Amino acid sequence: MDDLLRRTSDLAMEFLKTLQDRPVGRPVGHARLLADLGGSLPVHGEDSLRVIEGLAQAATRGLVATAGPRYFGFVVGGALPAGVAAEWLAAAWDQNAFSYVLSPAAAVAEEVVRTWLIDLFGLSPEMSMGCTTGGTMANFTALAAARHALLQSVGWDVETRGLFDAPPLTVITSEESHVSIFAALQMLGLGRERVIRIPVDEQGRMRSDELLTVLTEVRKPALVCAQAGNVNTGAFDPIPEIVPAVRRCGGWLHVDGAFGMWAAASSLYQSLTEHIAIADSITVDCHKWLNVPYDSGLVFVRDAAAHQKSMTLSASYYATNAEAGRDNHNWVPEASRRARGFAIYAALRALGRAGIAEVVERCCTLARRMARRLAEHEGVRILNEVVLNQVLVRFVPTHGEDADAFTGEVIRRVQNDGTCWVGGTFWHGMHAMRISIANWSTEERDIDRSAEAILKCMHMAT
Repeated sequence: MDDLLRRTSDLAMEFLKTLQDRPVGRPVGHARLLADLGGSLPVHGEDSLRVIEGLAQAATRGLVATAGPRYFGFVVGGALPAGVAAEWLAAAWDQNAFSYVLSPAAAVAEEVVRTWLIDLFGLSPEMSMGCTTGGTMANFTALAAARHALLQSVGWDVETRGLFDAPPLTVITSEESHVSIFAALQMLGLGRERVIRIPVDEQGRMRSDELLTVLTEVRKPALVCAQAGNVNTGAFDPIPEIVPAVRRCGGWLHVDGAFGMWAAASSLYQSLTEHIAIADSITVDCHKWLNVPYDSGLVFVRDAAAHQKSMTLSASYYATNAEAGRDNHNWVPEASRRARGFAIYAALRALGRAGIAEVVERCCTLARRMARRLAEHEGVRILNEVVLNQVLVRFVPTHGEDADAFTGEVIRRVQNDGTCWVGGTFWHGMHAMRISIANWSTEERDIDRSAEAILKCMHMAT
């Protein structure tokens, strides 16, 4: 065991030391990777040390440097050293975070995280919290609590009676709600196509006037899904205008704040999150601006009873401690699970309030730097107001070629180049490059180096 874990630590450190210089992502042949990693299942087990060394060698060409400072493809951060270290400890401790009796430390760690984050985000101290596998299941949990509360308000117990013959719910989203909202709705039996989609403005913000009109006409009760941080533009829905409208109709307001909610930690960007604190449910992703390892979503619910009722499970053999403060399984859609709260706890302690604000502010400053560097050149169009950490870029050829195809070709060349990794998106009918900056280790030199590589690829594509 000692030799195995020491060697594994060495291999991990070797990888981390290369992040600054290794190609962020390049095409990898699927067949070659499958051949290196695959083959028949061994009849007899192999030596663990050989297995780990073989895995590290075979997998390396298929690893994307998402943890490094120049990965801008999706809204994902890297992993803080404290988060990585806590994750290693959690794996070694092998705690089942299901309940207090299975791991008092895991239960208390999540309770401390709840208290710290409620304070950081300015939420009500009574809000409940669950640690989920990510943003999709965080949204699922929040919308399950909403389903419970809204149907209970019209005399229907959905947990015992299901949706057969249940009173209908009106679900309202933005035209640009994140795909995880629709995934959650389909899993909850509410349907991703039965929703009313509110039009958005030129920056992807829900139009509050259109929402007001819909709320005066639809069947009650209504579930409204807003967002703090459009995944393409970074824009926030007008929550101060949405909140009173939803309150007047007795509805439930859910805010998907996967990355945008972290703006509340910064005095410079806190105004963007105004009034979100009085939403009925809020979701956040910790692997974004808190920069912890993956499998780390959070859901906060104002009606703790509805949250627990929609999630809790019990059996005669579930030992409980009446004096314990928390059984984690009451707040998430799973039982046996990894103790993911330790990494969040470690990251929060390592950064502190000021450190989280600094990461948010630096990433937003770097996003504006990237936009300026690119916009200086003819043929580059910045499509969004860079209000946070998202930059949408379109490349216009000089000889009349199709701008969508040209933009796609620039994206392909950048991804193959490996200096940085950016993604593509279709937004308001246009193909665009999407640049997301959320990594704690990204610096000005990374932005400048990446901007030069993007411009070089644009000129080569001309």
